[in-house]
Amino acid sequence: MNLKNCLIISNVNNTKDIEYLKAFAANLKKIREEKGLSQRVLAAKADISDSQIIRIETAKTNPTICTVKIIARALEIEPKDLLDF
Repeated sequence: MNLKNCLIISNVNNTKDIEYLKAFAANLKKIREEKGLSQRVLAAKADISDSQIIRIETAKTNPTICTVKIIARALEIEPKDLLDF
């Protein structure tokens, strides 16, 4: 496999990752809004920064499984609910 093929494969995987992150972000935002919480309130309840919630909800960062768990607890849901999209 040459370098060009590696780059193409990498871009395809990256595109899939971005699509997955966008779906996760949209689901998080939907659940947060259904709970009537602002990003600031969710961040405070989860004890993480407002900017981190914003980055997650805009698919700018890939949250760790620990962050997913913390956010789920703050939303009073199971972590699997954040992955149900």
